[in-house]
Amino acid sequence: MAALDGLPPLREVIATHGIAAKKNLGQNFLLDLNLTAKIARCAGDLTKCDVLEVGPGPGGLTRSLLAEGARRVLAVEKDARCLPALAEIAAAYPGRLEVINADALEIDPLAHLTPPIRIVANLPYNVGTELLTRWLTPPAWPPVWDSLTLMFQKEVAERIVAQPGSKAYGRLALLAQWLTDARIVMTLPPEAFTPPPKIHSAVVHLTALPAPRFPADPKILNRIVAAGFNQRRKMLRASLKSVAPGIEAKLEAAGIAPTARAEEISLEAFCRLARLLAEG
Repeated sequence: MAALDGLPPLREVIATHGIAAKKNLGQNFLLDLNLTAKIARCAGDLTKCDVLEVGPGPGGLTRSLLAEGARRVLAVEKDARCLPALAEIAAAYPGRLEVINADALEIDPLAHLTPPIRIVANLPYNVGTELLTRWLTPPAWPPVWDSLTLMFQKEVAERIVAQPGSKAYGRLALLAQWLTDARIVMTLPPEAFTPPPKIHSAVVHLTALPAPRFPADPKILNRIVAAGFNQRRKMLRASLKSVAPGIEAKLEAAGIAPTARAEEISLEAFCRLARLLAEG
């Protein structure tokens, strides 16, 4: 990679610019350009896409996205220490990298991109789940982005793809699987990062569906899923009693046993219940 883009190894970049990873920013840098190239390839053909990257740090994944042919990359970086290193990458790829020094939670970076858009990022651990939830709840569906290729703690990745009956199954799985095809495409050990985190990491690829997998009003679906999993040890007839009067009859009409718990219920069944509640 260094020979292709003429840029120095990432360890040298970090030393030159004094970019020690900060725990309060959720930073764990991935310095192996072979691994960043694999992540970039997990996102598919980028040659006709704008790519959003959040938290590029010293720019390892950024370099790989550009080397893999991304039409344009918008990198949103909160840590101003990383800007000189990212400027060097921008100079090596004229006109293809724009860097915004901002908190991704406080701006709408997608407004700066031209579809088709893909989001590819080694997300800071402290904001990863919140960013994913935001991207999965745009004003309308389908979203402006085509796919998300995101690195999380392995535990979070497993929650995204979890199936009914597992401890990891919950609101995040239902939201992601209602709107996307989601699968884990890579796992990485702690020693792949600097500094090594205490946990394993995993890359999840989510492809936006043209429409939600099953019809349901999103507000109603969110309300019943939240109520069910906020008290996940309770039977649904108890955890959902505040959602609607006569909830037991509604559950039975939806083919759900009132004595079941939220973690046992499929996405399709939750959507069926949401439709029944919408009817009044």
